[in-house]
Parts: sequence; structure tokens; C-alpha cells
Amino acid sequence: MFRIWIAASAIALVGCPGEEDPPACITVDTSCAPLYAPTFDNVYSMTLVQGCGSDRTSCHSAEGRKGGLSFEDPQTAYDGLLDGRVTPGDAACSELIVRTSSPGAEFQMPPGSALSAPARCALIQWVHAGAPGPGVSVARGLR
Repeated sequence: MFRIWIAASAIALVGCPGEEDPPACITVDTSCAPLYAPTFDNVYSMTLVQGCGSDRTSCHSAEGRKGGLSFEDPQTAYDGLLDGRVTPGDAACSELIVRTSSPGAEFQMPPGSALSAPARCALIQWVHAGAPGPGVSVARGLR
């Protein structure tokens, strides 16, 4: 019984594996070179659907909906991102950017294979520009 109590106490003090919380903010470089023009339409079609919401990577597909987030269509994806995962104009403190810009961390998204630096840059610049929605081009003068 004493051993069980010791083990439980150790877990409580150290924390459970796989429960690393992401930081609230990170340092980002908004002058980076994006993979594509950082519009939501491009972010959605070239990164979110390809890497996070397709049938082959079903975490955020219509069926998967991990964390309550689905990339089944552009408007659903946009609404889900702006529901606490993206802070328009503040890339450094947006959960989407923190998670996609933390390769190797337990909270990294997508899990396993990190996005390329240019793909992450497009996300960063889109959020930095105010996270304009579907059909809206990015604000001028980002870089």
C-alpha cells in the first residue's frame, strides 16, 4: 500500500507523461519567407486540409474533429480557428502558431511530422495580418 502511495505521489509531483501544456506565447519571425501568399484560402487548401484535415490525416477531418476542430470546409475551419485558437494580429500568442511552430514538443501540431518552415511562415504571416477570412486577401506590407 505504501508503494502505491509513493508512486501516486511521484506522478502527482512530476505530472503525467504526454500532458505537456503549450506556452501561452512564443517568439515568431514575421519577416520569414512564406511557402505561398498568406491568405486564408491558401492556408486552408495548402496546409490545413493537406496536413491536418484530409482523409489520410483525419485528426481534423469531418469525422475526426480532434479538440472539436474540423477542417471539413473553409468556413467551418475559419470559425473553429477564431474560436480561441487564433488571435488575429497576434501570431506569437495564437495557439495555432504556438503548436505548429514547436517541432518536437509533445503538443506539436501536426503530431509526428512538423510543417515545413515556409508553411509555418505562411500561417504566421496570415495571423499577423489579422487572420482575414475566406475570400479576403492579406493586408499589404507584411514583409
